Amino acid sequence: MKLSAFSVVDAYPPGPPREEERLREVVQLAESAEAGGLSALWVAEHHFHAGGICPSPPVLLAACGARTRRLRLGSMVSVLPFHRPIDVAEEYAMVDQLLGGRLNLGVGSGYIPMEFEGFGVDPATKRDRFEASLDSILTAFRGESVHAHEGALPVRLNVLPVQRPHPPVWIAVQRREAVPFVARRGVSIALIPYATLGGLDELKGVVREFRESAPPGLRSEVAVAIHLYAGARPDRARTAFRRYLESRLQTQSTFYREKAKRDPHHATPEAIEAGGFAMFGAPDSVADGLRGYSELGVDEVLGIFDFGGLDAAEVGRSVTALGPAWAARSS
Repeated sequence: MKLSAFSVVDAYPPGPPREEERLREVVQLAESAEAGGLSALWVAEHHFHAGGICPSPPVLLAACGARTRRLRLGSMVSVLPFHRPIDVAEEYAMVDQLLGGRLNLGVGSGYIPMEFEGFGVDPATKRDRFEASLDSILTAFRGESVHAHEGALPVRLNVLPVQRPHPPVWIAVQRREAVPFVARRGVSIALIPYATLGGLDELKGVVREFRESAPPGLRSEVAVAIHLYAGARPDRARTAFRRYLESRLQTQSTFYREKAKRDPHHATPEAIEAGGFAMFGAPDSVADGLRGYSELGVDEVLGIFDFGGLDAAEVGRSVTALGPAWAARSS
């Protein structure tokens, strides 16, 4: 099982000059992830609120790529209903070229109401928009003709990705009913269980359903995002985690907000940690806890190390301590 880092790029406290500092911290996180032997760094796309201040993952990934050599770099996710497919295809193809073929492409349909309102996109149309967009993007990546907009002449990308026929693709899912659809598409899946699930037993069922729904002979990957801290001050991480969850409610994070209303007990920071979807402690202890995900058949843990204003230097130490501790157990 691979261990990677995943940054939502939340800003705490919000407001200038925090934005510039926070974006530079993500580049530093990429350097720490490479130094710690992690597999990849992923960043989220968000708009119009401090719960995520990376509106353009390709720009941030290119900056991270300039400071790393081995680390894979990915979006988690590119929100397809907000963009023209041809723009997404061009930008990520160019990033894959700049990275020398190190791009991971995570895509999704979006879930925060204010973002849909800001772009003037009807959430009821997001599934159809997503499906059509992804098909067009993958077609463009293969060097085939696509239509940039309705009624336009067909065009081809003038910069193709290094990875052929296209970079590996993950679809992020928060509603369980979407799991078999992703599996049948033959792509990998990314899960954010703290926002929707009650514990590891429920996650085990989701992973099993994904495997059973996949085409015969094809083994796509399962990635799972959880909050991690490996160090001597887990109390600081728990305080930051509480701030992070509070910010999710303030930004109307749909699925976590629904969970908090439906079952408040299981949505508390303490319950999420007890359920295994957040791990804070000494590096060896956290590494031992990660074994449970490997036993569930998870292919990659996306460790959310930087959250809720946790000090960047402490985040870096956490990453570089946990990477070797996990490698020692998984070798």
